Amino acid sequence: MARARILHLHGNFDLGGKEVRAVKLMNHFGDMAEHVILSANPDALSARAAIDTKIKVLFPGHNAPSLAGIPGMGRYRKIAQYMKKFHLILSYNWGAMDGVMAHTLYGRAMGLAPLIHHEDGFNEDEADRLSRKRNWFRTIALQRSHTLVVPSKSLQDIAVKNWHLPFEKVARFPNGIDVKLYSKSCQRGAFPGFKKRAGEVVVGTIAGLRPVKNIPRLVRAVAAAGDHVRLAIAGDGPARSEIAAEAERLGVSGRLMMPGFLRDPWRYAGLFDIFALSSDSEQYPISLVEAMAAGCAVTATDVGDVRHIVDAENKPYIVPRDDDALAAAIRDLANDPALCERLGLRNRNKAHSEYDEGRMFARYRQLYGSAMGRADFARQG
Repeated sequence: MARARILHLHGNFDLGGKEVRAVKLMNHFGDMAEHVILSANPDALSARAAIDTKIKVLFPGHNAPSLAGIPGMGRYRKIAQYMKKFHLILSYNWGAMDGVMAHTLYGRAMGLAPLIHHEDGFNEDEADRLSRKRNWFRTIALQRSHTLVVPSKSLQDIAVKNWHLPFEKVARFPNGIDVKLYSKSCQRGAFPGFKKRAGEVVVGTIAGLRPVKNIPRLVRAVAAAGDHVRLAIAGDGPARSEIAAEAERLGVSGRLMMPGFLRDPWRYAGLFDIFALSSDSEQYPISLVEAMAAGCAVTATDVGDVRHIVDAENKPYIVPRDDDALAAAIRDLANDPALCERLGLRNRNKAHSEYDEGRMFARYRQLYGSAMGRADFARQG
């Protein structure tokens, strides 16, 4: 059969959790599909580097209607017109919601292909409370979508309760990874500047350096946990200078390793003794599953489904969004190497038994193939 033409609508296409999954699926579909990616921020496209060079993909940029702007029927009509040449439309998070609204308003009249929306969580502006205005907008925009895909139970509950979607229209697909890769030994030089002296403990995190991740909280917690604790941060983003300034203020710059964005976490995640998340908002963080597969003990703020992802014995170290609570959890783990090793092993076993990406691929193949009427998608793999 001919290649499926798939349109992807993103608020930005910098490499984060949703982009990692989207790219993995694009690579998995191979030559069965060709892709067009629209980003509301045309300069935020760092995830394109992770797309296999064999994949047919186009970034039209200014040659396509913008997903950013003031809501309006004329603007929505232009977006809908652009959608007419595709077999499937995939939208991601709040940044693509204008595209979803355009499809809802004009989809039937223009005979547009099905739209499947993916919601992975919220930025800092909705970390504590969902916006009433956005809830109203989502409720209207999502009513004519084919399916809403979410990775977590908490998001599934929000979709039904706050956005008034029928339960059967919300598909919960937990994120998966290639767990076999994480059984390999860490590669020399994979984490530039990595240092660990005898008796030291390394707390690591993998995250986009955005305010919602609240990495300065992690810097403060590590500083309070003891002089033998180092912090390794793999990631980049607008909060980088704030993180460095906080480490300088606390006098722990010498214990901070922050080389920037690093691909292929399986090459270095096993270097961490403890994996930590300090976010104000998460739903189903892929980085957490990656760290578990690499055999890390985990401490994290109690957000989204984090508590349910880790092994049951690790749950006491999932703590409130509080500097002192996170520091205490890091201190307890850092001072008990045997506990860290035991929790890491249990997390590894859970990741390998429950979070392999093969199961995730099968679910998306079935959903996308069904929406397009393409049985060959469901059979792939």
